[in-house]
Amino acid sequence: MKAQTKETQSKYTPHSAVKALKEGNDRFLKTQQTNRDLLGQVKDTAGGQYPFAVVLSCIDSRVPVELVFDQGIGDIFSARVAGNIVNEDLLGSIEYGCKVAGSKAVVVLGHTGCGAVKGACDDVQLGNITPLLAKIKPSVEAVKTPEDSNLRNSENKKFVNDVVYKNVELTINNLRNDSPLLKEMENDGDIVVVGAVYDVASGAVEFLDS
Repeated sequence: MKAQTKETQSKYTPHSAVKALKEGNDRFLKTQQTNRDLLGQVKDTAGGQYPFAVVLSCIDSRVPVELVFDQGIGDIFSARVAGNIVNEDLLGSIEYGCKVAGSKAVVVLGHTGCGAVKGACDDVQLGNITPLLAKIKPSVEAVKTPEDSNLRNSENKKFVNDVVYKNVELTINNLRNDSPLLKEMENDGDIVVVGAVYDVASGAVEFLDS
């Protein structure tokens, strides 16, 4: 399979870009991954890149984005940071992927059992991890149940995963609020911004309404 070109990228719409990722995860789940000549794609992309989507995900080693979406070299921009949060640098990276390089979709991808979310739930204080987890704290506070403080910690799997979903939602809100460029592109129909959660136990990606 050849790598993306400017011509093939231009044929994607925001809707079809998300559809391609959903189909890729379906192939992954069925172990029917596309047969790719990866070294050939290295050569194909040596002169330029034309990814059709940007995925903002966690650094978790169990969530290799290209693999779970069955994509090859040059297909997607992968922005990774613990807890899939956004800051100025990540926003700039996503803006580049969409406005400069032509990607049609932005996916904020959380995952079940996220260690960064667990750390925020437990109010971990450790080096530079502390200010990073502070960006997830609003999601912890936004999940109102259970009210019992003894149950609002990393030992409560349901609470952790509720925060995972809320964190995807709030990250999308922050992306739209803090990047007028991306918001304008979305309003104009040039891109779509969607949330998703990867299940580390099954390999399935659930796309969310946003």
